[in-house]
Order: sequence, then C-alpha cells, then structure tokens
Amino acid sequence: MKSDTVIETIEVAALTIGMHIHLDGGWMSHPFPRSSFKISNLDQIATLRSLGLQRVRWSPQDSDFSHSTSRWDTASLPVAEGADPDAPLAASDDAAEATAAEDTAPTAQDLHRAALAAQRAALSACERQFADATRAAKQIFDGVAAQPVAARHGAQALTQKLVDQMIGSQELFIRLLSEGAGDKASAHALNVSVISLLMGRTFNLGEAEMIDLGLGALLHDIGKAELPERFRHREEHFSAAEHKLYETHVALGIAQARRMELAPGASLVIAQHHEHIDGSGFPLKLQSDRTTVPSRIVALVNRYDKLCNPANPGKAITPHEAVALMFAQGKNKYDPAILGAFIKMMGVYPAGSVVQLTDDRYALVVGVNSSRPLKPKVLVHEPGVPRDDALVLDLETVSGLGIRRSLKPTALPARTLDYLSPRPRVSYFFEPTQDGGALA
Repeated sequence: MKSDTVIETIEVAALTIGMHIHLDGGWMSHPFPRSSFKISNLDQIATLRSLGLQRVRWSPQDSDFSHSTSRWDTASLPVAEGADPDAPLAASDDAAEATAAEDTAPTAQDLHRAALAAQRAALSACERQFADATRAAKQIFDGVAAQPVAARHGAQALTQKLVDQMIGSQELFIRLLSEGAGDKASAHALNVSVISLLMGRTFNLGEAEMIDLGLGALLHDIGKAELPERFRHREEHFSAAEHKLYETHVALGIAQARRMELAPGASLVIAQHHEHIDGSGFPLKLQSDRTTVPSRIVALVNRYDKLCNPANPGKAITPHEAVALMFAQGKNKYDPAILGAFIKMMGVYPAGSVVQLTDDRYALVVGVNSSRPLKPKVLVHEPGVPRDDALVLDLETVSGLGIRRSLKPTALPARTLDYLSPRPRVSYFFEPTQDGGALA
C-alpha cells in the first residue's frame, strides 16, 4: 500500500463489492486469509457482518467500484436536464478523457513501486499470521499441564483456522518468511503442522482427517515438556540410556494426549511420528501397514524440518540438501508415495534454497507454487538495485531462465551473501497464489 493512501472508516452495513478494507486484530480474530483485502463477493460481506463489527477501515484509492453501485459508478452521475442519458459522450469529452488518461497513465517507476508495495504487503501479512499462530501455539503448550482440556480447545481452534484457509480449489503459494517468529519449539510445531496440512491437501484428505493431521502435527512433541531441557533433542554423543530417555517423549506425549482428551486420529500421530515404514523407528518399530497416513506424513515432515532447523544451528543444511538427503537415504524409512508427493509439492529447490541461475546470477528461493513447483519465485542479487527495492522474479513466467545448481550460503561471494541474507531458521507459511505478491 502506498504511503499516501488515505484510510477512512465505514459502517459494515455500507460495504460493497470492490472496497479495499483493513481489519484490526490478529489473524486469529477473523476467518480471512489476509487482514487487508478487496471485497470480491457478497459472501465476504455476510461474513464481515457476522463478526459483529460496526465499522471497518478502508482505502478509497485502492478500491475498485466497477462491480458495485457506489457513488463513483458512471451510472450514478447526474444527467443534464433534457439530455439523453444513453447518448454517447461528445467528441470533446472523449478527447478530454483520453488526455486525462495519458496524464494519469502509470510510469514504469510507478508500476515498480506498486509491485514492490504489493510484494512487501504480502510478505508482511504472512509473517503476521505466522507470528500470531506461533503465539497461539506457545499459549497452548504453556497451558497443557494445568488445563489440558482448555489447551486442546485452543489447539483445535488454531488447527481449524489453518484447515479453513487451505480447503478449496485455489492454488497455494508456499512462502519463505524473512524472519523466524516465536520460540523454537512453537516455530517447529507450526512448521510441521503447516507443511503436513499442505501434504494432506495434496492427498485430498477430508476435513475431519485434515483436523486430525494438523492437530497431531501441532502437538507431536507435546511429551518433550516433561523431559529435562538437554534431552529434548537427540544428540550423537548420547549414551544408550540417554537415547532411551529421549525416546520416552513419545509415551509422555500419548499420556498427555489422554489428559487432553484428543481424538484417536490425532493421538495416533503423536504415538507414531517416529515410526518408519521398514520397522526401524520407535517406540514400537511399526511397519507401514500398522501406521496411519497422517502419521507417515508427520514423520517425514518432522524429519525435514529438523534437518533445516536443528537444535544446533551449526548443523543446519539447506532445504535443497534436506530434500536430496531424504530422497537418497529415506526411501526405506518413509512412504514412497508420501516422499514423492512431498518433493513434488516443495520442489527440488524448496523455499529457502540458495541457487545460481542459468544466467549465472545468484538468488534465494522465496516461494513455491504447491501445484507447480518446478519454477519457483526467487529473490535475485542485482548489484545495482538496493535489496529493499528488489522484486521477486517468477521463473515460471520468464522465458529461458532457470536454476543451474544449488549452493551452500557459505559458497556465495560476501556481497551476495549479505544481499540475499539467507536466514538461519527456515519458516514457511502459505497464501493463495492470486494474492501472492510474487512478480515477474
């Protein structure tokens, strides 16, 4: 949104299609994907009225009234006495309108600024939603011990919110967030939940199974809260007894799920999120025929996030490396159909990967269309363009340009590394592609 945009307020009862509105409150306070959007149908107006709001903020300059009966429609302009309301405009009026259109035609600089503003707004909206969700997750985790049933209600509300945003026919854009939000445990839980739900969507799971999947993914590590801090993450130097202690977090999680009165489907995800299809997992060494699809999804996604975001940041590998490693070493551990769908959805170069393009420029993958992942969106190092003014390039729309190879951030020239600024924590969120803000 441009800095000179005027923000006004209007009664909800007076809203019409085409108005660009801004909702106050966090992401959890309303059912829309964004807090700032243009009203496109009557269902959205009905939903706004059902929220009990009296007034909302809106931007006249960013609004489009071509589909409404507002005072800006040409049909509502006064007609001179005796004039034919259906008569065409006079030639002089046509010329005046043409001149005015030329005077107001956006310049290349105007288009760049508008595109950059949309890009920043889209990223900012995703980051706010991720931050709101991680705060909600932390409140849930903090309240489990004292009020397990209340914590379950909070977890169900957060999961339902995520599922509501995903269910539908629209394509989703998996966006890399520029900053990690919240504590590590909450960010990990939300990352696993979001990616698992996106996977559930690719398998066309029904809403009830999606809720079980998302809820189990969000709470999969709930048992770790009862372990000493240093045993909450498996380390190579652990003794056999320490490995066993770490593995008890699954049993502790199952006990916590009972206290929370979780549904069986979500509880099974907690119980089976470390099982492998070849029987090499824990705690029961179950093979695939004894585990659920949601559990197998979460087992894979949990491993991916831990490779990208380990307890020791110095051991992190890039998203591209994580996908390659799981493909090479995980064929016996993870359901082949789920592994294949995961790589197809995230792309060979998932968001967060550092790459070199076929024209030798360096770039950071910042987003992937979950339905068409082979041509991601990238932030390209342009030495003559300040990073804050750099537009995201959509490789799907640029002819003859692709990705040559993936790189470790440490292999980048110093100026490029500073420009692209790959983050030590890889966090993802999602949004409909039509509002993605990723531009060619």
